[in-house]
Amino acid sequence: MAFPAFFDLAPRITVRDPLAALLGASDDGLLVYGYADAVRLAGHSCPTVAGAWLMARAALRRLFPGEPAERGGVSVRMDAPEQEGTTGVVAQVLTLVTGAAADNGFHGIGGRFVRQGLLRYATDAVPGVRFQRRDTGQAVTVALDLSRVPPVPGLRERMAEALAPSATAEQQRAFGELWQDRVRRLLLEHADDPAVVRIEALA
Repeated sequence: MAFPAFFDLAPRITVRDPLAALLGASDDGLLVYGYADAVRLAGHSCPTVAGAWLMARAALRRLFPGEPAERGGVSVRMDAPEQEGTTGVVAQVLTLVTGAAADNGFHGIGGRFVRQGLLRYATDAVPGVRFQRRDTGQAVTVALDLSRVPPVPGLRERMAEALAPSATAEQQRAFGELWQDRVRRLLLEHADDPAVVRIEALA
């Protein structure tokens, strides 16, 4: 299979995972994630998946300036209940990058490297996803404003055509290209746009 070429141009995220080093998965503990990894996890590429990718990147860069973030060293609190909207999709991408997992996460080894319970869902809507370092307590919230990156005109009509039982391969391909255009703009043109990826430090 071939991914769109812009996947390789999207920002990458490097983290240091002590568990990976201990168990020999990485001799130096460094793991480099690309956007394609998030796509493989989700099974698709969309503004939600791309937005979650950029949220994780922004939070880890702020919490670990100038160095790789420690995977497993950050807790995450989602901004909505687990089954609301796209919250679960976003959480899966954040778990991939940060290691923070819900109650089904890794239990740890000898009391170390615990990932279980590091990701929690809000019971009510709260502003932004909260990321917090476990060692220093430093925390940030990150929110996404996708209205700044609107879809191309006519996308809804193209979607209806592509979903129709009579849709041709050409119609489906054309829709897919238009759909990914918004993802491309988000990842390549707005990755560092504070109006799109809004981050705030917490006291």
